[in-house]
Amino acid sequence: MIDKIKHRAHELFPGIAIAGLVAISAQFLNEHYGAPAMLMAILLGMPLNFLSEEKRTADGIAFSARTLLRIGVALLGVRISVDMVQALGLPFLALVVAGVLATIGFSLLIGNLFGKDRLFSFLSGGAVAICGASAAMAIGSILPKREHAERDLAFTVITVTVLSTLAMIFYPILTASLGLDRDATGVFLGGTIHDVAQVVGAGFSVSEETGDLSTLVKLIRVTLLAPIVLIAALILRKGTEPGAARPPLMPLFVVAFLILATFNSFGFIPEIVKDAASQVSRWALLAAIAAVGMKTSIPKLLEVGGPAIWMVVTQTVFLALFVLAGIWLIG
Repeated sequence: MIDKIKHRAHELFPGIAIAGLVAISAQFLNEHYGAPAMLMAILLGMPLNFLSEEKRTADGIAFSARTLLRIGVALLGVRISVDMVQALGLPFLALVVAGVLATIGFSLLIGNLFGKDRLFSFLSGGAVAICGASAAMAIGSILPKREHAERDLAFTVITVTVLSTLAMIFYPILTASLGLDRDATGVFLGGTIHDVAQVVGAGFSVSEETGDLSTLVKLIRVTLLAPIVLIAALILRKGTEPGAARPPLMPLFVVAFLILATFNSFGFIPEIVKDAASQVSRWALLAAIAAVGMKTSIPKLLEVGGPAIWMVVTQTVFLALFVLAGIWLIG
């Protein structure tokens, strides 16, 4: 048994090491030049596509793209607690949940208009609605295997990250021009920007109080990742054709996410453990997204086409208008 584990570790190490190096490079660019780490990870990984077909590195890259991803998403649970949900208040909580569900539903409805199937619509809609790249990768891991799965995932990650970065820059200007107060601004930024890092950047660029609130709202959206992935897995499992491989009844990383969130809600997780788990989660997701980039062919990525870009833009605009309308209605 030990020999098998050693042999497997020996097979996986080169690919995992390369994914880790790309993740470190992406983080360096983020810390020194302000470039989005997730976007940098996938862009730096894409020119290394040939390594995903190299015998010595292929297994480790595949492991990073799938298993490290699930570890990273599961560990996000340490950042979630019931107290966070209670602190927001029922009206704004309802708005955040409704925004996520409405955006996913809207995405499924408009997919045909842009020539995309329901799986791509759910993938991109979930990424826009919940938490950007992390949601895209979590949703992508439960979708049935299909020919262009990795291409669609890479496209979605790149597009939502770029749009999230643009939103980080322009949404604070928009909220100021609309005259939104501190609470409304925090809810809007946290309820509409795709990635956590960009929400933090946008919120704290306005004020410390706005940054705290927008981050809270964003993490509540992250909380919805687990139930939505679970429900989607059940639906996909039910709709699988007889004899075809079926998605798991309950993805283990979703179970782990919920368990960690429950433990955190009861105060069972010490701060030092939460900080360590958050760091491991971030690095696991960075390495996973780097591996996804390495498994993505640039010519194939270009095959996705302009309509798909406009589809994600439309989803983003819909979510922004929905949340803005909700804020005005709540007053």
